[in-house]
Amino acid sequence: MSAATLAAPAQPFNAADMATATKVFAFATMCIGMFIALLDIQIVSASLRDIGGGLSAGTDETAWVQTSYLIAEIIVIPLSGWLSRVFSTRWLFCASAVGFTLASLLCGIAWNIQSMIAFRALQGFLGGSMIPLVFTTAFFFFTGKQRVIAAATIGAVASLAPTMGPVIGGWITDISSWHWLFYINLVPGIFVAVAVPMLVKIDQPELSLLKGADYLSMVFLALFLGCLEYTLEEGPRWNWFSDQTILTTAWISGLAGLAFIGRTLHVANPIVDLRALKDRNFALGCFFSFVTGIGLFATIYLTPLFLGRVRGYSALDIGLAVFSTGVFQIMAIPLYAFLANRVDLRWIMMVGLGLFAVSMWEFSPITHDWGAGQLMLPQALRGIAQQLAVPPAVTLTLGGLAPARLKHASGLFNLMRNLGGAIGIAACATILNDRTNLHFTRLAEHLNSSNEAMNQWLSQVGGNFATLGQSGDVGVTASLRQLWLLTYREAQTQTYGDTFLMIMVCFVIATAMVPLMRKVQPPAAPSADGH
Repeated sequence: MSAATLAAPAQPFNAADMATATKVFAFATMCIGMFIALLDIQIVSASLRDIGGGLSAGTDETAWVQTSYLIAEIIVIPLSGWLSRVFSTRWLFCASAVGFTLASLLCGIAWNIQSMIAFRALQGFLGGSMIPLVFTTAFFFFTGKQRVIAAATIGAVASLAPTMGPVIGGWITDISSWHWLFYINLVPGIFVAVAVPMLVKIDQPELSLLKGADYLSMVFLALFLGCLEYTLEEGPRWNWFSDQTILTTAWISGLAGLAFIGRTLHVANPIVDLRALKDRNFALGCFFSFVTGIGLFATIYLTPLFLGRVRGYSALDIGLAVFSTGVFQIMAIPLYAFLANRVDLRWIMMVGLGLFAVSMWEFSPITHDWGAGQLMLPQALRGIAQQLAVPPAVTLTLGGLAPARLKHASGLFNLMRNLGGAIGIAACATILNDRTNLHFTRLAEHLNSSNEAMNQWLSQVGGNFATLGQSGDVGVTASLRQLWLLTYREAQTQTYGDTFLMIMVCFVIATAMVPLMRKVQPPAAPSADGH
């Protein structure tokens, strides 16, 4: 790619000049890039113990394998709009795919936990731009019924990839080794890096934007989002603001965020278009993106955690147990495509958000013996809900914007989903810590000498130990230990039910706010000047 090519003046793009098959293939290729970038958020979640063992790392260090990726990705996503204007969509997507692929290779050959954390951060930062670029390109390529199908596809990928992460990760680790969690990105990454530059020619680079860009805002944005993500990820583990590091990063995030907002609203060419929030549909759409991020990522966090801690499932068993969500979501794609051309998208989204609330209600009576069978109904409802809620939110939020604003707006829209996920997971982790102690205390209040059922159980368990040749004192101690474990298990299980109810409340509020959105009349053609 020569300097002359990069400096070429922008040429108007007209989707009608491209054959439908070419547009579909180009869009599908970009969706592959988006899928692997989103998949890698959660693909390591079920295999952190194996990665830590292979790199001789402790639990706290290993947690950064996921945290470093999230921090880096959440920083680059809102910058993707400005970066695509500078380098063009195709070359930014190509560079993102190349960087993500090389970083995946480095993750696979990491020699210690420090190198793994660094390479994961690089992987998240270099691959993050692929996510919002798919959203904007779909609106450039397609109109009418094709746009509905494209939005349905994007919605499926955006929610299916993180959902399938623990499934695929657990399966790979079980049949091979954790190294292949990263090596599987190599072939699709290379394909995307080669195909996208040849197919996606919707705009031209504007290298002149590098001169006089608002680099100070970029610094503020990186500090704001990076410290915020760190605070949310590590806060529950270190008891929030009682830890000096968490308190410091929270202050840095808050001050940098205020500085970023203040500066962005007063510069002529901001790197993130916060003014788009003046549009009612866009502001509400970002809120719905935030709430769906809570539901999507928090439930992906909670369900494997329950199955691992309470049921003692292996990584593969966890993956198989949560697999039904993805199956039902895929099955719901034709339903959404049928409805979207016949029903107001606002009401479809309302049904989807409401169905998500119902699925959380179905999760709430969870007991310690729940497995794949008991999880089937709530997960099926969640899978269908995701497909009915996410695509209409994409179309209603971005479909009515002028092409010139799509790039910046898409980055902000995707950022809200990731922020929702980060805040949702942090809130769930905090509830699990606090409410487990509360439920344990309440249960323990009933476990006293006047509880006849408990006395009989202790006598029976103590007798079992006596038959094994254990002394009386050892039997009593072992019985009390068993009682403590059972009480703690029940306290944990009740807390998971509380957490699902908290998520349900978020979706009830979101469902009630849907009528505030205006009906979108998308542009007749996606012609644009690439800006």
